[in-house]
Amino acid sequence: MAKESIRVLKPGKYCAILIGDTRRNKHYVTITPRVLQAFLDVGFILKEDIIKKQWRCKTTGFWTNKSKENNFLLIMHEHLFIFRKPELDEKIGKFRESMKWWQSE
Repeated sequence: MAKESIRVLKPGKYCAILIGDTRRNKHYVTITPRVLQAFLDVGFILKEDIIKKQWRCKTTGFWTNKSKENNFLLIMHEHLFIFRKPELDEKIGKFRESMKWWQSE
């Protein structure tokens, strides 16, 4: 998806992705860092990471019982990543910290 997004987007324009993490086999599965990395790897610049609190995410009634029975907590947020495709001849060095996932070098 990231490769196709950068291919079709005009230089200097924005792409926004709303994504949340999930659970598998009663364990938390982080999807958001993988999506972030995929978009950075193809050349997007991260403009913003807006953390959206899930609406009506409460541990009452039905979900209280389900979370206790299945030993899990509700995932209470999603990420809204806003990426920008660099201009054709843009000097992007000043954005280097917004263009790669933090890794020890």
